[in-house]
Amino acid sequence: MTKYSVVLRFTAAGPRVFGEWDVLEPAEKTYRNWIGLYGSHPTAAIQLVDDTTSPSTVIKEWTRDGGEQTR
Repeated sequence: MTKYSVVLRFTAAGPRVFGEWDVLEPAEKTYRNWIGLYGSHPTAAIQLVDDTTSPSTVIKEWTRDGGEQTR
């Protein structure tokens, strides 16, 4: 069972790119790497998600205009 995922979207309802991990550390590293790679794109949204909860919970989210938001 996947515990953490990182999701990248360029439009709110558009296609997504994502990765899934069983432990938090590699998911956090990917989240940070994707901010470095895609974070300056005007419409990019990057989320670090805890999939152990039902429903899944967004831990952190990055947008260019809003920066990082921790929930």
